[in-house]
Amino acid sequence: MTEDDDTAAAALGRPEQGQSPRGAATREAAHRGGCPEMTEEDDTAAAAPGRPKQGQPPRGAATREAAERGGTNTQARNPLHGVTLEAMVTALADHYGWDGLGERIPVRCFNVDPSVGSSLRFLRKTPWAREKVEGLYLFMLREERRAGRG
Repeated sequence: MTEDDDTAAAALGRPEQGQSPRGAATREAAHRGGCPEMTEEDDTAAAAPGRPKQGQPPRGAATREAAERGGTNTQARNPLHGVTLEAMVTALADHYGWDGLGERIPVRCFNVDPSVGSSLRFLRKTPWAREKVEGLYLFMLREERRAGRG
C-alpha cells in the first residue's frame, strides 16, 4: 500500500495495514460478556424491552393486584369479549332469519344458499364484512336489552 492508499483507507474508516478492525475491541468485549465502558448499572438499564428493571414489580402486577382488590378487567365492558364469530352468526340468523340478515348485510353468503359454515369462511377472510356482523350483533344486543326493560 502506498501513502495515498493509507490516507484513503483511513478516510473511509477502514483500518490501515497492520491495524485491527474498528470493532475488534467491541467484539472481544462482547465475547467476554460485556463492554469495558459499561457498568453494572448500565447493564441493568439496557435489559430487554418488556422486562422490568431491577427493583420494579413484574409487568402486569398492577393489573393482578387490581383484580385481587376487585378492580375491573380491561375487557369486562366489552360485549364481544369471549363471543365467537360462530355464536354471533348463529344468534343473528336465529333473531333476524337468513333473509333478514341478508337484507341488513347484503353479502352472498347470507343471500344465496346461506349456512353458518359458508358465512364463517367468508367472514374470516373479509374484515369489512366481519365488522358489519359485529356491529349488527351489538345492535341486536342493545335492542334485546331495551325490549327487556320496557
